[in-house]
Amino acid sequence: MAEKKNGKKSKGLEPKINCDYRVKLYEDGKYHWMYDVNLLKNPAVLIDVFRVLGWTVGIVAFIIAMIQACENGMRAEDMLFGLKLIGIMMAVMFVLGILGYLIYAAMSGWVYSAHFTMDEQGVVHEQSARADKVAKRIGCLTVLVALLARKPGVAGTGMLAASRTTMSSKFSSVKMVKAIRRMNTIKVNERFGKNRVYVSDEDFDFVYDYITSRCTNAKIK
Repeated sequence: MAEKKNGKKSKGLEPKINCDYRVKLYEDGKYHWMYDVNLLKNPAVLIDVFRVLGWTVGIVAFIIAMIQACENGMRAEDMLFGLKLIGIMMAVMFVLGILGYLIYAAMSGWVYSAHFTMDEQGVVHEQSARADKVAKRIGCLTVLVALLARKPGVAGTGMLAASRTTMSSKFSSVKMVKAIRRMNTIKVNERFGKNRVYVSDEDFDFVYDYITSRCTNAKIK
């Protein structure tokens, strides 16, 4: 359960909290905790990767289908070709997704560490210094490869990945909250932003109840 921890504030607009893995209320009036996601045992991060890849394949498949329909109509042979192409794309994406995830997991020491800050207004998910460093390395590598391949769009994606180290959710804007206990995960999603809150078994109910009671405009699952 949550408890208050005394300590001096450091200089600056926001105090630097040296928190542990239990949810506690600190002197700044906010709850803080750390959580380590085991990237081999907890598939939450991998599921998000495949969800993004799935959307990518779906969008590309839709565009291909529309082009074929406009040029040749809905012929059976064209539809069969399109299905084969989609199947190949899905297989390639699956392999690349697994390889990319394993590379990221290995560079992270098979653990994703995050620091969470929660108050009456919302919850902030911030990568640990180590996870931040790994993300920046992967993002910079993506930028370099994309520039060499003359793919400015991919380079922009890599720059975004290298710069984004936090995810925040404002409770008044949250549209959906979903608990996945077996993964120690609470999804806190706004219309155009998704957040993942990881919390230990001991504090899961407290954090879930705290979030759902303040997300008055959200669908609770």
